[in-house]
Amino acid sequence: MSEIRVLIVEDEPLIAEDIAAILQHIDFSVSGLVYTKADALAELADNTPDFVLLDINLNGEQEGIEIADVIKKKYHIPFVFLTSYSDKATVNLAKATEPSGYLVKPFTEASLFTSIEVAWYNHQQKNANRFPDLNLDVINKNLQPGAGLSEREFEVLKLIYEGKTNQQIAATLFVSPNTIKKHINNAYLKLDSPTRSSAIARLRMLNN
Repeated sequence: MSEIRVLIVEDEPLIAEDIAAILQHIDFSVSGLVYTKADALAELADNTPDFVLLDINLNGEQEGIEIADVIKKKYHIPFVFLTSYSDKATVNLAKATEPSGYLVKPFTEASLFTSIEVAWYNHQQKNANRFPDLNLDVINKNLQPGAGLSEREFEVLKLIYEGKTNQQIAATLFVSPNTIKKHINNAYLKLDSPTRSSAIARLRMLNN
């Protein structure tokens, strides 16, 4: 799957379905849609996404805060809170988990898209600054013989590493989104990484 994979954690099914429908129209895919803390933790463990949209109140409890704490400590992926609450106490609890964003319901398609895209970009930029620049020769040296990345695949992966979406990469390289998807899928196979987050982690390991 070449798109950014998003896990939706939302206990109101209609809202969850609306979010899923919105994601189908932009440069993201839904990795899972869950309504409870237990299901969210299981999905994180068994089908780790690239990004999480997380309701704070699940079934009357602030279990979204607990899930966020697990994401922060164990998975290190960006997440945005979706909530009907903007009171100081709730915001302070949320801030302690260091979310990539905080979106108050009701929200529009445009605000959801902007929140995800900005959060994804900022997260990747923040992490990229902690690691050395990617080097194609070093990465290919650490891959299996005959499985090295092409210059074009590396160019696409560098843009992914910088936090760009498929549409943005296509616009940057002046090619179609379908062409970008082919390059991404080929690169993922060589890296033995099924998702963006795992591909980014693999690049960092191979770049040493």
